[in-house]
Amino acid sequence: MKKLHSLSLIFLALFIQSCFPVSIPPNLENGKLMEAKKFKRKLPGQYAYIFTDPKDANEFYYYLSAKFPPNQEGDSENNVPARIHNTDYYISFYETEKKSRVVNLLPAIANEVMREKNIAIELDEPPIVRDGTWYIALVITDAAFSDALSPDYKHQKEVLAYAKSLHNEYISTHNYNSLQFQNTTNTNK
Repeated sequence: MKKLHSLSLIFLALFIQSCFPVSIPPNLENGKLMEAKKFKRKLPGQYAYIFTDPKDANEFYYYLSAKFPPNQEGDSENNVPARIHNTDYYISFYETEKKSRVVNLLPAIANEVMREKNIAIELDEPPIVRDGTWYIALVITDAAFSDALSPDYKHQKEVLAYAKSLHNEYISTHNYNSLQFQNTTNTNK
């Protein structure tokens, strides 16, 4: 009986010291096509190609600015013109964060015990710890502002392949100035 009692005390101690994940952001390292609003409420109600952004803040903005120089119409964040299979499209992107939430029971229980015993000391560690993962959501529309990533869109496969190629190029490119050189060589051919 003593073994069972000691074992349950050890289990209780480990349980109290553990952190429990409440929500974990998805791993979209390889990208995924989904309705943007279902991924995050603040995103538009269109389909988006969404992927995990391992780089620093604003890096995708710098990448698009280098790939599509600002002398074209639009800015480098919304409605950036792009040509996919001889058709004009517009790319918009959104940097968004999903937070993981982890509950740590030990500080909350210790604070409660101290309150019951009228001890004025409280542990500073919050009972819920947050850590975020950043994502890029690409929304692509045609000249009529139709959702080009929608499964119902006539050329959705080509547009999705283009979004995936942007993702791969962004992840693999470290010097965005080299993109400007590539763009001038490709236009001279």
